[in-house]
Amino acid sequence: MVTSTIVRVQRAYDCTAETVYDAWLDPKTARRFWFATPPTGEMLRCDIEPGVNGSFTIVERRPLEADADSFIEMEHTGRFLQLDRPRRIAFTFSLPQFQSHETAVIIDIEPQGDGCELTLRHDLGPVDDEALQMLERTEQGWMTILANLDRALKT
Repeated sequence: MVTSTIVRVQRAYDCTAETVYDAWLDPKTARRFWFATPPTGEMLRCDIEPGVNGSFTIVERRPLEADADSFIEMEHTGRFLQLDRPRRIAFTFSLPQFQSHETAVIIDIEPQGDGCELTLRHDLGPVDDEALQMLERTEQGWMTILANLDRALKT
């Protein structure tokens, strides 16, 4: 049996599960939070084709950590595996310029009173040195995305 490296993050929102769910699939909203790195990053492309086997490509230009005057274009791609409005979104995920394989992300959204709670699980694959090195950075990245989603929903 192979053990996976799983990133798990949660966040509560003061809006309906439907609102949170729809934000992930609407390019106009998604470009404000999904892989966005304000204030220094610039969203170049946010293409989302919702539907099972639909795809997404999100490209953002962000400064390199070592040199604030140099930039890298980060391409994020994936394919939707499951869409169950308003409770679940599952998709493959890849950073083609950095990894040769896809990983899997599952987003569960639970209504709670007037709001909801989102739980995101990202399976980085089998436990190995590469996955363990990515664990903390990936967790921080998703926490930032969920915070950006909160801001996008409030504006």
